[in-house]
Amino acid sequence: MGKFRLVFVLLLVALFIAGCKDKEKETEEIKPDDVFGQYVQLWEEHKFKDMYEMLTDEVKVELPEEEFVGRYEKIYQDLEVNNLKITFDSVAIEKGEEDAPEKATITFQISMDTIAGKVEYQHDAILLKETPEEEGEEATWKIAWDHEYIFDGMKPEDKVGLEYIEPERGEIVDRNGKALATTGEVNEVGLVPQWMEGNEEEIKSQVSELLGMSVEAIDAHLNASWVQPHYFVPIKRILPDEEELAAKLMSIPGVQINKVKSRFYPYGEAFGHLVGYVDEVTQEDIEKNEGYKAGDVIGKRGLEQLFEERLRGERGVRIYLEKPDGVQLDVVETPVKNGDTIQLTIDADMQVSLLNSFNGRAGTAIAIHPKSGETLAIVSSPSYDPNAYMFMTGSERQKLADDPLQPLINRFVNVHVPGSSIKPLTASIALEDGTITPTTTRDIKTKRWQKDSSWGGYHVTRVTDPGRPVDLKDAIVLSDNIYFAQTALEMGADTLIEGLKKFGFTEDIPFIYPLEDSQISNSGNLTNDILLADTSYGQGEMQVNIVHLAAAFTTFVNEGNMIKPILLKEEEEPNQIWKEKVISKKTAETIAGFLRQVVTDPEGTGRAANSSKVPLAGKTGTAEVGKMEQNTEGSENGWFVAYNTDKEDLLVVMTMENTQDAGGPVVVEAVRAFFEQWR
Repeated sequence: MGKFRLVFVLLLVALFIAGCKDKEKETEEIKPDDVFGQYVQLWEEHKFKDMYEMLTDEVKVELPEEEFVGRYEKIYQDLEVNNLKITFDSVAIEKGEEDAPEKATITFQISMDTIAGKVEYQHDAILLKETPEEEGEEATWKIAWDHEYIFDGMKPEDKVGLEYIEPERGEIVDRNGKALATTGEVNEVGLVPQWMEGNEEEIKSQVSELLGMSVEAIDAHLNASWVQPHYFVPIKRILPDEEELAAKLMSIPGVQINKVKSRFYPYGEAFGHLVGYVDEVTQEDIEKNEGYKAGDVIGKRGLEQLFEERLRGERGVRIYLEKPDGVQLDVVETPVKNGDTIQLTIDADMQVSLLNSFNGRAGTAIAIHPKSGETLAIVSSPSYDPNAYMFMTGSERQKLADDPLQPLINRFVNVHVPGSSIKPLTASIALEDGTITPTTTRDIKTKRWQKDSSWGGYHVTRVTDPGRPVDLKDAIVLSDNIYFAQTALEMGADTLIEGLKKFGFTEDIPFIYPLEDSQISNSGNLTNDILLADTSYGQGEMQVNIVHLAAAFTTFVNEGNMIKPILLKEEEEPNQIWKEKVISKKTAETIAGFLRQVVTDPEGTGRAANSSKVPLAGKTGTAEVGKMEQNTEGSENGWFVAYNTDKEDLLVVMTMENTQDAGGPVVVEAVRAFFEQWR
């Protein structure tokens, strides 16, 4: 029995010792690095309330929970903090002396991405082993937090600042560096409410009449939530050269005019369609495009829109700590990147001249260098002044949109019925295929012709009956529709389609400015003989873009190679060819000779372009549009494609709308005058 009691006592002692050791082991497992690891996990997950619970009592007394959580949440939200990573390794523990708690120091490294860039720094975390007031509770490690956990060097009294540095919008310049789109000063007209007291309605009525805007529109500005009686309230911007208007406005009590920076287009309407304009972002713009905010501007048309990303630049962002005395200490900064300068191959003065050639008529034109492909001028007429358009009211813009001449339509983007200007391409295809030779003659004795009775009442007509058999030279010089219709029927639809595709029809035009593709027909096929015949001389369903047509004509001055049209100086490279060996050198030279005779021959359709100042070759065209069927009324668009045969440094394609009542070869004369100016 004694022996049993001894064993039992020994067992109890062993269990007691084991229990003590387990308790000691459990206590040892609660280490400061474990506690800090838990804190770091909460920190990386932005669980700020839970983080607060792990702070020392002293920190909690000095910093209420709502202030701790609120500051973290606001800073991290405003600065768009993400990818927060905290690492640590070394732990140094110091035994407390007398009543001082045990202390642990952990060096941690922090990295975070912010709106202004990556922030990285190192800091020492202090943990104190606090004994709870309630008996029986174990001592625990707590975080002796300070403000430098947020940013290195931050003190309780510091404010976190965020600054945006707006980039300067890049310029658009011509080949000689002349500004086409730049930043300039305009006049901003506004009202100061307290200066209007007693005469509000009369003043608004006068301003409304002068600025061409409704009183309701003025009230909308004056009634904005931010307006105070002594504030200047912007109403509309006017151009610097509107001096008389500015003087009248300034004579009205309550009106004030301030100089403000704005996008400015020195050449006005000459570049309305090509360069476009900027406008203030809409809510839709903000939702669709990252990085924009209310009040920003964005390219709305033309090159301003096409190169928006390059022109706008990149906003600089700076995060800083502001001390009570106003001193600012940088935390991180992404430098501002101003917009790129976009240099074009365009000659600004030539652009103005080409637009003026229309004398107000509707149409479009392009001038290129036929050897390099450089676009020297490209216009749509009539145009609009982007300087004025930016500051127009909605009703003013609608009035412009309703103009019968449609100045807001960019015609050089669109495709058009080319008429007889396409005949040199048809002739080239027939020569290459062997359907005809330069001397192939067709004895056509009438001005109206049809293949057979299956055409019903449909006939192909020609303008001139020379009273003799017609060869290829005559067909081009006299622009004989019947000759080309018969040639097309002889070579067949497949051959014509294949030949036109070699000239780039139905494919994307390799031009930096988006253009409509030229089409052979609506379906891409020539499904009957009438459509085949009409297509051969640029009617039927054929549609051509002027940039494409200009490129196609370069084959006649480049030994059968078709040059790629370019718009940017940075695109310039030697011998840029869009289509190689579209036709043979012999065919190119043959057609080129005939194009010269179109101008020099007394019977040539382009004889009005015959100039003693500059030798021209070219092809005229009259496109019938808007006719529902043959022998009904429609309108006619005039065409002329021409180039300088001496220097071979300028090729122009021009089409004017509704030339049936012009009383002469208005397009040919306009192109000749343009060449004489730029010879």
